[in-house]
Amino acid sequence: MTSPSVTATKPQAAAPAAGPRPAALSTPGHDTGLLLLRVVLGLTMAAHGSQKLFGWFGGGGVSGTGQFFTASGYPAGDAMAVLAGLTETLGGLGLVLGLLTPLAGAAIVGTLINAIAVHGAGAFFAPKGIEYELLLTAGAAALALTGPGRYAVDRFLPVVRSHRLAHGALAVALGVILAAALLLVRD
Repeated sequence: MTSPSVTATKPQAAAPAAGPRPAALSTPGHDTGLLLLRVVLGLTMAAHGSQKLFGWFGGGGVSGTGQFFTASGYPAGDAMAVLAGLTETLGGLGLVLGLLTPLAGAAIVGTLINAIAVHGAGAFFAPKGIEYELLLTAGAAALALTGPGRYAVDRFLPVVRSHRLAHGALAVALGVILAAALLLVRD
């Protein structure tokens, strides 16, 4: 028997908070913007890599680029030309596809740190400045940190499906460390 003064009450659901709802993490506009950035930056870098590897688009090929690397103080100029060409081409195509985006972005970051060091920081603005290389570096780092968006191959790969800032930060750090190591072997 229960007392009439004691009644069972159901727990009440929390009332929704008043105010604006936070924006969705990924919107079609956000994903389309990342796709545009990936395609333009990736194709630009892949074209630069193909200049080094194949001599396309007025490039020097492995031989001509190797001579440039040797004159810039790197040992084994032809090997450095192949390394830079592959990094730019594969990193650029990785960005275009949104494939292993943090690593693709980090590859571009590392290559461009060396480009900035070789080009020199005597001026900021083109034609003798570093503004172009710096902009490409920042774009690649931003893609490594933010991830590729929904319109990317990464979305279908279990390991990188859910991009984490830590993955991007570690990848960029790896790119910077490898770039520094290459700069240390330079005369």
